[in-house]
Amino acid sequence: MTETTTSEQFSVVSTTRRGAIARWRQVLIPTTRDTPADATTASHTLLVRAGFIRQVGAGVYNYLPLAHRSIAKITAIIREEMDRAGAAEMFMPVLTPVELFAASKRDQDYGDLLFRVEDRHGRVSALGPTHEELITDLLKNCISSYKQLPLTLYQIQTKFRDEFRPRSALLRGREFLMKDAYSFHTAIEGEGGLKQTYDVIYDAYTRIFQRLGLDFSAVEAESGPIGGSASHEFMVNADSGEDTILVDRAAGYAANVEKCEIGERSHDLTGAPTDDLEKVHTPNLPGIDGVAEHLGVSAADMLKCVVFEPKDDAAREAIGHDWVLAVVRGDHEANEGKVRDLAGGAVVLGDEKRARAAGFAIGYVSPCTAESVSGTLLLIDPDAAQPGPASSGWVTGADEPDHHVKHFTWSRELGDTARGNARVGDIRNAVAGDPSPRSDGTLDTQRGIEVGHIFKLGTKYSAAMGLVAMDKDQKREPVIMGCYGLGVSRTLAACVEMSHDDSGIVWTPAIAPYHVEIVLMKPDDAEQAEACDRIAGRLADAGVDVLIDDRPERPGVKFNDADLIGLPVRLTIGGRSLADGNVEFKRRSDEGKGEPVALDGVVDAVLAALADKG
Repeated sequence: MTETTTSEQFSVVSTTRRGAIARWRQVLIPTTRDTPADATTASHTLLVRAGFIRQVGAGVYNYLPLAHRSIAKITAIIREEMDRAGAAEMFMPVLTPVELFAASKRDQDYGDLLFRVEDRHGRVSALGPTHEELITDLLKNCISSYKQLPLTLYQIQTKFRDEFRPRSALLRGREFLMKDAYSFHTAIEGEGGLKQTYDVIYDAYTRIFQRLGLDFSAVEAESGPIGGSASHEFMVNADSGEDTILVDRAAGYAANVEKCEIGERSHDLTGAPTDDLEKVHTPNLPGIDGVAEHLGVSAADMLKCVVFEPKDDAAREAIGHDWVLAVVRGDHEANEGKVRDLAGGAVVLGDEKRARAAGFAIGYVSPCTAESVSGTLLLIDPDAAQPGPASSGWVTGADEPDHHVKHFTWSRELGDTARGNARVGDIRNAVAGDPSPRSDGTLDTQRGIEVGHIFKLGTKYSAAMGLVAMDKDQKREPVIMGCYGLGVSRTLAACVEMSHDDSGIVWTPAIAPYHVEIVLMKPDDAEQAEACDRIAGRLADAGVDVLIDDRPERPGVKFNDADLIGLPVRLTIGGRSLADGNVEFKRRSDEGKGEPVALDGVVDAVLAALADKG
């Protein structure tokens, strides 16, 4: 787990460029007290209320000047670190011919999320959710030898994903801004291999999020529809995060729910029966919770049997079975990735119609179906591979609609052959309190928002699309690839989720559209205006970006708006403080009123506040 607490420090102001100076009345900042009717997250509410974004359509937004400036700062840091990592920037079109997605079969994997469009000639293209296919097709005609590799290319581009119900504004939109990078190799290990570049990009991401001032964790993750053999997600730590992260802080281990391993758990399939097997009528109660309540037991007293099938013919051959029956405790969830690993091939949830035809009583399946339905591989999670609870034994389906059984016992209900062929292993999602896979401790949970995801793709795309290169042994082999995504607009929203209060946004200095807001109490007062211009100029010379609130508004309106847009430092210039040779200085993160700072000490005070990592 990687967090922002490192010894490496980064400046948020530039010593080589003059900071920007802008006046509120020259910038479109339409603040509002109204909360969007569909807002369910702080970032959605505050980015709209603070005048950063405005909705155009479902999941599509205008980025107004403040948001655009913050995005520009994020992308500048990304470019610096990607260039430092040896990557070269390029730019690919938004439209990708749908035939390229068909070549990798991601037209099926993405399904309706793929935003398809048709031109006047009937040619179908898709708005790219990512660009693996397009860049693979490009490199197929550009490289032919290991002498041209390794190579890492990246772009910052608008992406599209046709979400059925876009929500949370920039966190789950249909259109979003993303940095995606791709690396190409002829080996996994060694100099110039995929592992070396993967580690370099991992370090680059760590520096990016450190420089952005984010509280984040790097966690082990599943690859999802991108594919590949290994991946890490970079998560902004936020209580409102949509993803659950399992952590062992003492061991420095973190993983998302789909990937998190569970430590060793003993198991025993030889326990004695608690009572005679008893069939119970459970009409219209296929769900675990309903059955548990009806029978007066808990979900942890039940066995949940989930039917999977091989994803394709290649997986069926690798697994050696037509069906995979995964058994977990009733209060746990089967994990498709772990089922895949234990089965030995890719799986998907079983098609209900085919499964019923094969003999599975969906909703009422018991482990015994592994014997009655030929070609079924039985997988059992260790927590389910135990003697049943002392009171009622295990409760499970009766392989008959509207019926369950009590006192199920592995040693009695399942024959020796079935038990002998069953595989016991970790096939469920981890939960808080589970044993850690890295220490003698236990796992804990925290919430996070995914802002980056890096993958070791291997040859998934190159083999499918014919990207090959001559290796050192003069053999033409599929090129080995890596993929590295970073959500730019999502990072903006995640920062707000991480850092806000009841009054508005609290920007980290690196992402803030301006570093300092100067509030002029009386913009038409010549002395105040002159002091404001002098201070703004000195700050700009020091590389500080300044926004001057020169509106003829009441002080309360200006202060409320200052808190709402959340710039790191607020300077207030009023007649009384100015007469004493001071301005009022306040950091956005501090509560209460500001404090007087002498005019000749303002720049130093601002720079110190912006450099403060506490």
